[in-house]
Amino acid sequence: MNDDVRNIVLGVLATGISAALGWFTRTYLWKRRLRRKQAFFGLPDASEALLVVNRNAAGPELAVMRHDVFALLELAALIKDCRAHAQVLPHDTARQGFGERTEFCVGGPASNRRMAAHLSSLLPGVRVNTDAEPGPERGAFQIGSDRHRLDLGRAEYVLLARLTVDHSHGDRPVFLFCGQTAITNQAATRYLARNHERLSRKYRTGSFVLLLKVVNSQAYGPDVVKLVADVTRAARAPLPTAPRPSALQ
Repeated sequence: MNDDVRNIVLGVLATGISAALGWFTRTYLWKRRLRRKQAFFGLPDASEALLVVNRNAAGPELAVMRHDVFALLELAALIKDCRAHAQVLPHDTARQGFGERTEFCVGGPASNRRMAAHLSSLLPGVRVNTDAEPGPERGAFQIGSDRHRLDLGRAEYVLLARLTVDHSHGDRPVFLFCGQTAITNQAATRYLARNHERLSRKYRTGSFVLLLKVVNSQAYGPDVVKLVADVTRAARAPLPTAPRPSALQ
């Protein structure tokens, strides 16, 4: 074997080794990111997630708002990316506990009975005004001692929560998307889809409750979302008896 042939063979071998190492590294990093994502969402391979669907509070029992459908589509994509499967249940037929399957619950307590139950049992520091009559307090959030009123189309709030409880399996969380309007529910699911890696690094597999503000939805839809505050401590503590106006509005 002369020098030229030896150099060609060595070059081919080096190229093959580099390609193999590159493939191995990319595969390893991809699998590590997938496992972190699966751990954050509580969705290992071939597992099943529960999507709890709300209804249009002003419409027939089986009607679902258009933006809530979009929210479900955002969540379905996340579930599929985790190599898991989704089961969709109406809010008034999801009569089961939590912890056996990851749950994604969409909609405020006025249109979602299961959301109302979750707020009552898991977030005692949160109250949502569900009055049907129009007024300045309709849809307002009280979180601890702060109030956040709805300014339709200009400033709308939504709670995004990842929760586990002591008596359930900690690796199967409940995700809540509790918005003042349907478009805020979609905004919260989109925020989660875009920021789950950052949230996973910060909270790992722990519980959190975030208050988000959707800005000028009549012009920007669900795309302009601001993080107002991490309200985990206030939301999980008993509600104070004397609320005061919020300094965050």
